[in-house]
Amino acid sequence: MDSKDIISFAAKRNIKDSVFTKIFGEKKYLLQLYQALHPEDTETTEEDLKTITLEPIFLKDITNDLGFSVKDKLFILVEAQSTVSVNIIVRSFMYLARTYQEYLEETKQNLYGSKPVKLPKPELYVIFSCETNTDKEVLTLSEEFFGGDETAIEVRVNVITDKNGKGIIGQYIIFTKVLDMQRKTLGNTEEAIINTIKICKNENILKDFLQEHEKEVYNIMISLYNYEKIYEMFERELIAEGEARGEAEGEARSLERVVLEMLKDNEELSKISKFTHLSLEKINEIKARFTNNFQLAGD
Repeated sequence: MDSKDIISFAAKRNIKDSVFTKIFGEKKYLLQLYQALHPEDTETTEEDLKTITLEPIFLKDITNDLGFSVKDKLFILVEAQSTVSVNIIVRSFMYLARTYQEYLEETKQNLYGSKPVKLPKPELYVIFSCETNTDKEVLTLSEEFFGGDETAIEVRVNVITDKNGKGIIGQYIIFTKVLDMQRKTLGNTEEAIINTIKICKNENILKDFLQEHEKEVYNIMISLYNYEKIYEMFERELIAEGEARGEAEGEARSLERVVLEMLKDNEELSKISKFTHLSLEKINEIKARFTNNFQLAGD
């Protein structure tokens, strides 16, 4: 996959991820997600939920889509994916390990003492919003990576698709499918975004959320579309520079220009990293070189 394909793929993926993050960043919608996963629990309230999504602090820190605790007794980690990959099992394991590490530090428990530490029970989920033929309700580390052999550890990730997605989770999956359909018909256009929001509101898909945050959702989606267009603007330059300097150097320069455009729009470094697949260290390096002048050379 070349850098243009990476940017195109990242734009499509991050539009959905950003909306997912926006929805469940609010307690009332987070509670609805929890209730979709645990309909038997009618007593948990918004106050019982605490967001524990990993945030980048140091360079190359891992970050997940969504993590929250329930009454300090349950950890739920949820990943929203637009492509099917069993690697989500390994990533979820890493997210959980890091989440437990932060919890132990926050609660000041002694991991090296003789007294057993107290840990919330973990639940791992992946939402596949894409078309998939899998009928598996659970992905396991042993089956997908070790041929079913028992190993020192086991990781179980519950699979949610349009076949079993309920409540607000099912609505989110439908939202992504409407978006895909509009993109396929209208391309990366403003009309595709407007139609997606309009259709979903009319069909009662995330209706309350979209009515409350329509402008913000539009801005999230249009900004990522715009960055994809920015890259397309640099495509000719990439080809020319690739011929003159070597393909790798030409691609690197075009990615750098995308970073600069995002910096000019005051985007968060973590978002730029996720969009371009460049490390925070590399982005900071680019930013340092253009601290006093974000005007692109040749403009």
